[in-house]
Amino acid sequence: MKMIYTQPAAGWKQGLPLGNGQLGAVLHGGIGRETWNMTEITFWSGKPERFGGSPDAKEKLKTMREAFFNGNYVLGDKLAGEQLEPVKGNFGTNLSLCDVLISYNDEGSQLVRELDLEKAVAAVSYRSGSGAVMRRETFASHPDGVLVSRIKGDQAGSVSFTLSIQGRTTTFDARHDGPEKLVFRAQATEDIHSDGTCGVWSEGALKAVVTGGRVYGEADSITIEQADEVILYFAAATDYGRTDDTWKAESAERIEAAEAKGVERLLRDHIADYRSLYGRVDLDLGGSKSYDLLPTDERIRKLRAGEQADNGLIALFYQYGRYLTIAGTRADSRLPLHLQGLWNDGEANAMAWSCDYHLDVNTEMNYYPTEISNLAECHIPLMNYIEQLSYAGRAAAEDFYGCEGWVAHVFSNAWGFASPGWGRSWGLNVTGGLWIATHLKEHYEYSRDREFLTRQAYPVMKEAALFFLDYMTIHPKYGWLVTGPSTSPENSFYPGTEEQGEQQLSMGSTMDQMLVRDLFGFVLESAELLAVDEELQLKLKEAMELLPPLQIGKRGQLQEWLEDYEEAQPQHRHFSHMYGVYPGNQITPEETPELGQAMRQTLLGRMLVDELEDIEFTAALFALGFSRLHDGNQAVKHVRHLIGELCFDNLLSYSKPGVAGAETNIFVIDGNFGGTAAIADMLLQSHAGSIHLLPALPADWATGSYRGLRAKGNAETAVSWENGQLTEAIITAYSDLETVVKCGDSQIHLRMEAGRRYRLDGRLKLLEAVTA
Repeated sequence: MKMIYTQPAAGWKQGLPLGNGQLGAVLHGGIGRETWNMTEITFWSGKPERFGGSPDAKEKLKTMREAFFNGNYVLGDKLAGEQLEPVKGNFGTNLSLCDVLISYNDEGSQLVRELDLEKAVAAVSYRSGSGAVMRRETFASHPDGVLVSRIKGDQAGSVSFTLSIQGRTTTFDARHDGPEKLVFRAQATEDIHSDGTCGVWSEGALKAVVTGGRVYGEADSITIEQADEVILYFAAATDYGRTDDTWKAESAERIEAAEAKGVERLLRDHIADYRSLYGRVDLDLGGSKSYDLLPTDERIRKLRAGEQADNGLIALFYQYGRYLTIAGTRADSRLPLHLQGLWNDGEANAMAWSCDYHLDVNTEMNYYPTEISNLAECHIPLMNYIEQLSYAGRAAAEDFYGCEGWVAHVFSNAWGFASPGWGRSWGLNVTGGLWIATHLKEHYEYSRDREFLTRQAYPVMKEAALFFLDYMTIHPKYGWLVTGPSTSPENSFYPGTEEQGEQQLSMGSTMDQMLVRDLFGFVLESAELLAVDEELQLKLKEAMELLPPLQIGKRGQLQEWLEDYEEAQPQHRHFSHMYGVYPGNQITPEETPELGQAMRQTLLGRMLVDELEDIEFTAALFALGFSRLHDGNQAVKHVRHLIGELCFDNLLSYSKPGVAGAETNIFVIDGNFGGTAAIADMLLQSHAGSIHLLPALPADWATGSYRGLRAKGNAETAVSWENGQLTEAIITAYSDLETVVKCGDSQIHLRMEAGRRYRLDGRLKLLEAVTA
């Protein structure tokens, strides 16, 4: 499990990412020069803002709904623009913090760059011009809160370089604090997503600890000559969420403590901490092993050229997704992963995009693989963020709709932005906050942690339910309880009359109804379990009876809207109504075969035009959708397309030019996590009330094994197979669990006890049950 390269990284898109859940780095360069692009998850421009509401918001909402019910979409859209479209303020964006620049002035040879996924250590090795074998090892320590790099050669006096820090924002100041240390102060300011005056402050330091040789500081740099070994320590802190100045001393304190601890112990503690998470899952997908020692970029090129025997690259991509999760989002991270995870090349900030929390699939997809891939602790920052968003969302519910409870829309930021976006075609996704809040439901269903349900999941979801009970209205034609006006995220349709043209707002989109049904069902079941809120339980039962059914359109597709509108962009990158298949369970091949076939028709319809809107998250959605429909051969096709066509040489996923004004391939990390989730989903599904082993096994993965994937109900699985057939399965229960285990045509009903391990043969016959 190593990513290996024999060429320098020409830039960020070939660099190797490191992170400790708060501090991130992408290392690029080669023998003579190296750059560390440093990021910090709370280094945000912008500030908290509230948009003034209307005292008669509910009446205005009623008026615009009447226009939609009467078929006057143009008027409804106009009224929505007047009431539900705030001006763009100081929304902000996560920014790159700074670049650490290292100049070695060495030409050298035999370069190897690698990222060891089993240790979370990036290394550069080469033979210097003087003949010394040189090695640099860099890691981001979560236990100690620092980035550490050890640089040494096998000859005395072989380490020489110059070191400096370059700011990424206009407000940046670096200075010496002694000859071997640089300190800096920066503010996160920019003038595209805010007014250039507001943002988080950061202070940090970079220190060189030198053995042998000579070190001196001049101007804004540190020069080291003929050292035997150099240890670099980098730390940064911000004032985000702080009410005093104690944060200013944090960087110096972390570096001082790390230096006292020593690099060997720092590395041991880092690896032990990292492996406590990473080591939970093994994956072997078989295939030719001849590829394993090839450089990773060469393996990607071979896959792009049509070679499909390198299943090891898919396994590497899967474990890389787990690595990025651990590096990017830890239990104590102060914010969750944004559009680019923890990292940031600066390109998305320089256009209409923003490194923010997109709530119409992107942030959700960042956490799709977390639970099944046995990284539940990494989900916690998102749980905490959702809770904070729910507090901010109360103002949005009151201001824009005159409703109780909370709501958030298409995106959010570090400041808890919950209002609609400033464009109706994308900004009026009224269930964006609800979509991200379903992760509370997922976290509970995997863990069965009643304390979490009581403390966090139920209160937040209950408040969301109160909003939708207050907000939704009865459709006068159908008698159904519907949302609206809202979108099917970012997509549009023709309402049927030429003069109305292309529209985006309607009543009761399919995505909204799926999310509301899951919300009401979860809150009802939770209230019954906790024996609380009896009056609310009755309201939820009544409301659920009035929700619209899922419908099949004239082309055999799953309808995206309440009406069978003509799609304005039949191959649009978003197909949010796939939620009922993944991650939801309202559509399954076994229980709802007609709807399953309609979902398949929807997926196939989106694929009719090659290369149209060829987007990283769309490729992942295709793989996830076909996996849930038990078509592993189609699913793996899209996984390969994602890796081969939509990833840089460093395997970070990207969006092709043309979307939202992008002029080049733009790094967006959700493809990494969506692809990781799809690979796991092809091997294990537990969303439909059973534990389904190898539900979408591709023919190309004929022999393999895995250990450590989690199932809902708080169970863990280990499976092996040969010639496409299960040979053995082991299920370990961590809570009492009664379920059906399925594989192919076989199934068994199991009552499992917490703390016991159940071993099954290839026909799912129970062989033994022992204490775990």
